[in-house]
Amino acid sequence: MSESCSHDCASCSQDCAARDLRLPANQYSTVKHVIGVVSGKGGVGKSTVTAMLAVAAQAQGFQTAILDADVTGPSIPKMFGLHGRAEGSADGIFPMETKTGIRVMSVNLLLEKEDAPVIWRGPVISGMIQQFWQEVIWGDVDYMFVDMPPGTGDVPLTVFQSLPLDGILVVTTPQELVTLIVKKAYNMAKEMNIPVLGFIENMSWFECPDCKKRHAVFGESKLDGVAAGYGIPVLARLPIDPKNTSLADKGAIELSDTDALKSALDAIEKK
Repeated sequence: MSESCSHDCASCSQDCAARDLRLPANQYSTVKHVIGVVSGKGGVGKSTVTAMLAVAAQAQGFQTAILDADVTGPSIPKMFGLHGRAEGSADGIFPMETKTGIRVMSVNLLLEKEDAPVIWRGPVISGMIQQFWQEVIWGDVDYMFVDMPPGTGDVPLTVFQSLPLDGILVVTTPQELVTLIVKKAYNMAKEMNIPVLGFIENMSWFECPDCKKRHAVFGESKLDGVAAGYGIPVLARLPIDPKNTSLADKGAIELSDTDALKSALDAIEKK
């Protein structure tokens, strides 16, 4: 990908998918595994799943990190109660650390005001993602989770091409419309030769606190059929849990229940 790349693959004659465009990490960083967390559309809880995966992996003794690639809609810092601006030196930028030691870098940790809008064009946003990878001093990291924005635009393309991804996890919800859009994310990954490790269905059900009966608030899931068609496993199904939502709002996502993600972590570890 040249510096003059317009990021419009439809009008480009370059076969970028067949070339190795991965960038080296910061010289003080050793990241063993990079896992992308993607979705076909917004509002499916992708950032929450990313945060909980990092929490679960950290609890198992791995040094984890989150690269927040959702530049125009960053939510990772708030979930962990991170505020202020990241510091740096001549060697690079230092990521912030959560209470349990998860390393995080997000555009919100670089802005003067947290609520300042990021009104940037695609190439500038893509350049920021590359800077997060190359200029942040991540140190020794076992698992880095990359929280990507929804869709199949500039940022997913940049991450797929520039970072040494071991694979991606696709987050969805039960609605048939969302499942249809998820297929686009899956097909993009396959075209870019990125392994799809599995699907994670969020908001699968709500359990009544009184009668303990489960209700499919968004309808019965269609994901099993899609997963079987692609030969990709459904690694986890997460319920609608008001407690976890409250913890995220309070910046205490590290106290959330991550037991349902055990199978997803097992799949990542086997990769």
